[in-house]
Amino acid sequence: MLGIIINPKSGKITFRAQRIYLWHLLRKRHQPFAYRVTKYAGHAIELARELVEKGYDEILVLGGDGTLSETINGIMRSTLSAEQRAQIKVGLMPRGTGNDWGRYWKLTKDYKESLRRFFEGEGHPIDIGCVTYWRNNIEHHRYFINSVGFGVDPLTVKKADVLKYYIGSHHVNYLFGLIAAIADHKAQHMILTVDGKETVNDALYTMNIGNGPFSGGGIRQNPEADPQDGLFHTMFVKKPTFLQILKALPNLFNGKLTELPFVYPICGREIDINYRKHILFEADGILENIIGPCTVTCIHHALQFKC
Repeated sequence: MLGIIINPKSGKITFRAQRIYLWHLLRKRHQPFAYRVTKYAGHAIELARELVEKGYDEILVLGGDGTLSETINGIMRSTLSAEQRAQIKVGLMPRGTGNDWGRYWKLTKDYKESLRRFFEGEGHPIDIGCVTYWRNNIEHHRYFINSVGFGVDPLTVKKADVLKYYIGSHHVNYLFGLIAAIADHKAQHMILTVDGKETVNDALYTMNIGNGPFSGGGIRQNPEADPQDGLFHTMFVKKPTFLQILKALPNLFNGKLTELPFVYPICGREIDINYRKHILFEADGILENIIGPCTVTCIHHALQFKC
């Protein structure tokens, strides 16, 4: 059974034409379905959980990376067993700003082509990341499909969100947000343990843990990341000089960031992050505030992506 989750605020200028085309396509295919429309931040988590617990085994998301991430969280937090979740097929008609997950799968804002690939495509087993942390002595889990970032990464998201009110929703927001974040960020000391082995004990400037290779509207922070290989590809950046930052900017989109001398690539299934202070992180562009250590775990072939 097909369930559809729609974020009407994402790409709202073209929303009416896309919706009419989708309804026409569903009637033409004689496709039974149920649809839900998000009304507030986090709503897609509730809607996705409701749909899969009612037996819907295909979920089509009309929205951006944030809506897709919330949908993943709803499925992963459902009462279904791991075996049942592994059979769920999730699809995407990109309508957001960054489209980093869709970019890996060569899904563009050509909504007709995206829908064709969903209805005619196959399910591909994909890994899902999970950030486990504690707040008020209660264990919390934040799942992500594409990447999670610490340091400059979440500050960039925060700055880019503010810029939306001034220049609208454009992928260049991330670039301007990055420049603003670089000027404002201070490094924090961290200890990273990767697959049980202490790997880094140093000041963190920024770190992106990638399930997919793109983030921030097309920045290739982890060009080797593959959402099907059961591993995270991570770039850890120690405090660079201002000159090094300037030299790094041309490499944001060409996949050569990890070749820079102050960038340390790391690969593993589980990353324990230890620090003493409050920290902000972003998971698929959604911000979270935590205090204390956390663990980032790769759940191999947790779901399927249909395209």
